[in-house]
Amino acid sequence: MDIKAYLEDLKNLIDTFLESVIPPSNCYPEALHNSIRYSLFAGGKRLRPILTIAAFEAVKEKSCDSRNRSLLSVASAMELIHTYSLIHDDLPAIDDDDYRRGVPTNHKVFGEAIAILAGDALLTMAFLLLSNKEYTCDVPPHRVIEIVSEISEAAGNFGMVGGQVVDIISEGKEIDFDTLHYIHTHKTGALIRASVRVGGILSEANESQMEALTTYGKSIGLAFQIADDILDIEGIDEEMGKSTGSDVAKNKKTYPAVIGIEDSKLKAEELRDTAIEAISIFGDYADPLRGIAEFVVHRRK
Repeated sequence: MDIKAYLEDLKNLIDTFLESVIPPSNCYPEALHNSIRYSLFAGGKRLRPILTIAAFEAVKEKSCDSRNRSLLSVASAMELIHTYSLIHDDLPAIDDDDYRRGVPTNHKVFGEAIAILAGDALLTMAFLLLSNKEYTCDVPPHRVIEIVSEISEAAGNFGMVGGQVVDIISEGKEIDFDTLHYIHTHKTGALIRASVRVGGILSEANESQMEALTTYGKSIGLAFQIADDILDIEGIDEEMGKSTGSDVAKNKKTYPAVIGIEDSKLKAEELRDTAIEAISIFGDYADPLRGIAEFVVHRRK
């Protein structure tokens, strides 16, 4: 399949939905909503919500007709959480980055205080999309609870936030491979895995299907971060939309730093193969998941 066309099609679908639910720039307080929209609509692949939709469709064996408001609401919640994390990651107290998605980072434009609060608002809005009956009216309440629980764990102290903390306290230190693996599988991998699993929960996947989706999500989550580490070395600023070489400059421990760049590439490809094998139980409607696994490893940005 043409995975680039698929990704572009779903990106446009998600962007249209987000435009319909995110307050306009002139909504009071304008400073907050301008900041939110600045980062949310600055670009981005929308990979996490696309993974939710692709997992849902792999189980349901449906494509366009299955892209209803509830599915888009749940998928878009993943993007709101991801964007909040990027705004906070870029802050001077954490990664202190100047550019994101090809434009100045949020705090460079709106100041640190508004950037922090915009991130807070995006995180909160995600759970509004998940829990408000206006958005998920046709999802059984017990499924909504499962989804909220899944995302909360992935985004919080046992997931993305926990990984970010270990990354911060490990900066400039010698760490063992287990700590590096923890950082990668939590800071980045947890939300990607949850994006896939949420699609499974929403589609009422059975136990074997959930197991397959979980293995797939874990594998591409780690592969994504390894590929990101490689791109920080080999990527071009203009393609990446952010400054490269920051991991080396900050003496961050990454897969290339620990096992070398060639072995890192082999590891990413091994994880891709594991992901694709895991979803062999699904039919042709899982082809987007297979294409995404390939895209994650060989993307240029």
